[in-house]
Amino acid sequence: MTGPQPSDGTPSAGSIGIFAAGGAVGGLAGAAAAVIVTLVIKETLGALAAQDTWVLIVMPLMGLVLSVTILQGYRGGQALQTLAPNVELAVPQGRRGLLHWRPSPRDVIRADLTADIVATAGAEERFPWHLAPPRIAAIIATVGLGAPMGTESPAAHIGVAAGAWLGTRGRLLQRLARPAALGGGAASVAALIGNPLVGATFVLELGRRRRVPLSAPRLAAALAGALVGWGINRAFDLSLIRLNVPDIAPDGFLKAIGAALLVGAVTGAITSLTGSAIYRARGWQRPPVFKLAVGGLVVVGAGLLTAAIATPAAAFGPGANAAAWAESPGIGALTLLAAALLRAAATTAAVAAGGCGGLFVPFLAIGDIAGRAFAPAVGVPSDLAGAAGAAGGIAGGYRLPATALALVVGLGGPETATLTCLATVLIATVAGVGAGLALDWIEALRGAATARKAS
Repeated sequence: MTGPQPSDGTPSAGSIGIFAAGGAVGGLAGAAAAVIVTLVIKETLGALAAQDTWVLIVMPLMGLVLSVTILQGYRGGQALQTLAPNVELAVPQGRRGLLHWRPSPRDVIRADLTADIVATAGAEERFPWHLAPPRIAAIIATVGLGAPMGTESPAAHIGVAAGAWLGTRGRLLQRLARPAALGGGAASVAALIGNPLVGATFVLELGRRRRVPLSAPRLAAALAGALVGWGINRAFDLSLIRLNVPDIAPDGFLKAIGAALLVGAVTGAITSLTGSAIYRARGWQRPPVFKLAVGGLVVVGAGLLTAAIATPAAAFGPGANAAAWAESPGIGALTLLAAALLRAAATTAAVAAGGCGGLFVPFLAIGDIAGRAFAPAVGVPSDLAGAAGAAGGIAGGYRLPATALALVVGLGGPETATLTCLATVLIATVAGVGAGLALDWIEALRGAATARKAS
C-alpha cells in the first residue's frame, strides 16, 4: 500500500520539488534494473549469434516455449500478456491537448507491455509491480533467446515497476511512489537509448493515451528520471540499442521532400497495419498450447525465409542484425521490402504465440529496412532513408509521433538530414492514421454486410 501522493495537478514549488526528487530516486532504481536485464539479454543474444544457423532458427521457438511456461505457471497465468481493455480517461473525452493521439480501436499499445503504464498513468503508484519478476524472466527468455521482440518497452515496464515498488518500502518513500514510478520509466528508456528527451517524452506521451494532463510536476519527475538514466548511460558508456545516424545530407530540396513523402507513407502504412495485426494476435482466443504451436511455426517459417533471402543473423533477435544486413550495398529494393514484411510477420507471430517483449525496436528495424528499399527511387543515401524509415515506424506503427520526433532530434547528423527525418515522421503519422481509418472503413462494410445477411 502507498500513502497519500503529492498533487501533480497544481504547479507549486513544493510539488515540483517532490516530483523531481521522486523522479530522480525512481530513475536510479528503474534505470539500474532495466540496464541489468538488458545487459543479460544482450550478452545472451551475442553468445547465440555466433552459433550455427539451425540454432538461430530454433532458439527463438525455445524462448517462446519457456516464456509461455513461465507466465502460465505464475499464479494461474496472472502475469500473462493479454489484450488490455480500453482505459478510463483521466479527463473528459472532449478535452484534447499536447501529445494527444487519435486512439484507434486496434491500438497496438493495448497489446504491448506498455499497456500497464497507460492504464496506471496519473496514478503510477498503482502499477502492478508484483508481476514484474515473472515477466522479467519471460522477457529474458523471449528476447534473450532471439524471438523478434524488443527491449525498450520491457525496460519502461521494469523501470515503472521499480519506482512503484520503492513506494512500498517505508513511510518516507510512500509519498514518492507516483513520481518515482514515472521517473523510473523515463530513466530506463533514456538509459537504453542514450537520450533523455526520448525517455521523458516516451512516458509522458503514453500518459496522454489516458489524457493525463502534462503538469509541471509530472514534467519534473519525467525529466529528472530521464537525466538520471542518461547519466548512467554516459557513465558506463552503454550501447544497448542500435540507432542509425544519417551521415550524408540529401542532395537538394526536391529529393528531401520526395524521401519524406515516399518513405513516410510506406513505413507509416506498413507499421500501422502490422500494429493492427499484432493487436488481433494478442486478442486471439485459442488455447495457449495451440497459439504457441501456430505462432511458433510461423516464427520459424519466417526465420527460414529471412535466412534464405538475407542472412541467418537477419532472422535472429529484435531486429538490429536485420538492420545491419540492410546496410550492405547491392541489395535489391524488393529483397529489402520482403525482409521488412517477413520481420513484421515474425513479430506478429511471436505475439500470437504468447511472447513477452516489446514492439519499439522491431518497428524501428521494420521501418529502417523498408525505408532503405526506396532510397534509390528518391535519390537519397541509404542511411538517410533508413533513419527516416525507423522514425516513421515509431510514429506510424507504435503511434508515438512525439517520441519519434524526439528520437530524430537526438540522433544528430546534417541539418537537412534531420529535417528530412522530421518531415518523414509527420508523413508517417498521417499514413498510419490513414491506414487505421481504412481498416475501420473495411470492418464497417463487413459488419454491415454480415448484418444484412443475418436479417
